[in-house]
Amino acid sequence: MLISVLTVCHNAQDTIRQTLDSFCAQTYANREMILIDGASTDHTFEIAKTYRNQNIKLISEPDLGMYDALNKGLKLYTGDAVGILNADDTYHHVDVLSEISEGLRKKPVVQGHVNFITNHHSKTIKRRWRGQHRPRNGFKAGWMPAHPTFYVRREVAERVGEFDLSFSIAADYDWMLRAVDVLGFEVDLLNTILIDMKTGGRSTKNVLAHIRHNLEALSVRQKWLNAGVVDYALFAKPLRKVMQFTPFAKTPEMDAHV
Repeated sequence: MLISVLTVCHNAQDTIRQTLDSFCAQTYANREMILIDGASTDHTFEIAKTYRNQNIKLISEPDLGMYDALNKGLKLYTGDAVGILNADDTYHHVDVLSEISEGLRKKPVVQGHVNFITNHHSKTIKRRWRGQHRPRNGFKAGWMPAHPTFYVRREVAERVGEFDLSFSIAADYDWMLRAVDVLGFEVDLLNTILIDMKTGGRSTKNVLAHIRHNLEALSVRQKWLNAGVVDYALFAKPLRKVMQFTPFAKTPEMDAHV
């Protein structure tokens, strides 16, 4: 199984090397990365070009933002499965893609756990996202997978289609909801930490960003799940995140890989 990894970047010179090193260190050999740079004005693309090989394909041109760039990646990847590695994130350990491959042999979609960290040098954990099995009501129950851990077989990506650019901050939420709750693809929960995610992204940088994402996610549910002006998930989704800041979000076996 060839696994394709889409990495979108723009002026990410401070973190792109760590992301690329993380991909190159993976023990799973049958992999490719499509790196889509949004015409960076710093040294991001120059750094990326030093990694160019048969496993890493590069493109640099202006785009309309992260989701537009990801749509370009969806047209370019050649693998049997696809997922995303953000330009300021890294894989938690060297066997992540191997574990994803095993999971995708069982079910068409996989997801796992994330450590939100302050930086990639100290790996100080600020928040722990522990994936959960899909409840009966799925996204209506406030459940959602962590999008950096969300890998799908090609058949899923082709049926879901492109990211919806009308959503400025929750297009990934919309994409996952369409895959799981609208199209009904089954999800395998990998009980391991897959991604070290640097805090400070558009949906995590502050309280206002969380609120904005939550309201846009409500719009997604209104579009696809006939949610009302207010629904249960509007409150349940942020409440699920509260537990991510407590010690109860951690179990010893999840830290087996370091």
